[in-house]
Amino acid sequence: MLAPQGRLFGTNGVRFIPGVTGDMNFALKLAESIGTYFAEGEILVGRDGRLTGQMMFSAVTAGLMSSGRNIAESDMCPTPALQFATKALGYRGSVMVTASHNPAQYNGVKVMGPDGVEISRLDEQRIEKIFHDGSANKANWKNVGTTRPEPSVIRTYINGIMSRVNSKLIQERRLRVVIDAGNGAQSLAAPYLLEALGCKVITINAIIDGNFPGRGPEPHPDNLRDLTVAVRASNADLGVGYDGDGDRSIFCDEAGNLYWGDQTGALLADYLLERNPSSTVVTPVSSSQVIEAVAKRRGAKVIRTRVGSVDVSRTIMERKALMGFEENGGGFFPSHLPTRDGGMTTALLLEVMATRAAPLSRLIAAAFPKYYEAKLKVPVDPSKVREIMRAIERMGNGKVEKVDGVKIWVDEKTWALIRPSGTEPIVRVFVESETKEKADATAKKFAKAVKAA
Repeated sequence: MLAPQGRLFGTNGVRFIPGVTGDMNFALKLAESIGTYFAEGEILVGRDGRLTGQMMFSAVTAGLMSSGRNIAESDMCPTPALQFATKALGYRGSVMVTASHNPAQYNGVKVMGPDGVEISRLDEQRIEKIFHDGSANKANWKNVGTTRPEPSVIRTYINGIMSRVNSKLIQERRLRVVIDAGNGAQSLAAPYLLEALGCKVITINAIIDGNFPGRGPEPHPDNLRDLTVAVRASNADLGVGYDGDGDRSIFCDEAGNLYWGDQTGALLADYLLERNPSSTVVTPVSSSQVIEAVAKRRGAKVIRTRVGSVDVSRTIMERKALMGFEENGGGFFPSHLPTRDGGMTTALLLEVMATRAAPLSRLIAAAFPKYYEAKLKVPVDPSKVREIMRAIERMGNGKVEKVDGVKIWVDEKTWALIRPSGTEPIVRVFVESETKEKADATAKKFAKAVKAA
């Protein structure tokens, strides 16, 4: 089976379908290239609960050891736990075997540097060059790497989060929280984190299963109905749904109302900016315009990036930003680590609720003006993506932005972002407007245009 050609890394790491679009020879060769890139030091390796996880984990550790790298094995854990432990425990870097929110058939890897942050786009290209040149180091029998267990990753992660929030205040509130772990890796960390924060925890879909039978690996308002029902039935204060590897979180309030990540992200930004005015917030072009209203109120600056956690993380670091967030549920808090982290986002939101002594519904309503979002996925032939995007760009007769994909401002309060996915053969359509009807209609219009192009 042939390995992918050209770019290996997409929006977030390398992803493929084992046995279909790539095999374990590809995974091993990629790992040898990653090990050669690191050149020295011990590498921390972890995985999520996908069906091909153990197989991929074995291939990746073998490839890293073949290049001469020594390995510390975490086994299953959330991606942000591995990232935090990479820095906190002093590793040269880390590799997470995961496909994040992608469907069950996918797997892949994310590569982090010693700071726990996903490596830069330039460093991704360095690994790709080693891969395609065939210049990976292959150690002889005397110099192959060793392997040992690293059992403290999740414990280190939970302790790290608790040290960054007002744990005592949260504990005093005794909040009731429903967790929908989505059969993913946060099953191993989030319930214990919230119990340590004094919360009464109720879990659903908390058994790790690589088939993701509960509701799939991507938390989305369309598939979190069980979470909203559980919140209302248990009279909970908060509901949270995580993605497959636990770095994203989508929340619902005490009435079961679900919020996109940029809505709760704007609330968290308002909370942090109140304490750190005139700071900088980083978010992709796909996020809601409400953050500009929050930033204006707090005298802050908003920087828009391409879609992708790597771009948000690196921009946060370069601009020394206070925080970052994504509409898909990613929250970035550099005082903890400038990477998206579903557990840290949850703990900080609990702190906001405890500090302001108000339910999430009231906090959201008070934070910013109301906008409505619509999001659609359109399957496409990858060979036609450029043609599709050119056709979409021609539809813009007003303000058009091309930071990432094509963002067309339909009017002052309505925009549509059309961009190819970096991990799947689809084009994503994001729309925001002042009314739900206009958001839905605009999304359908551009989705139809994508299909027709």
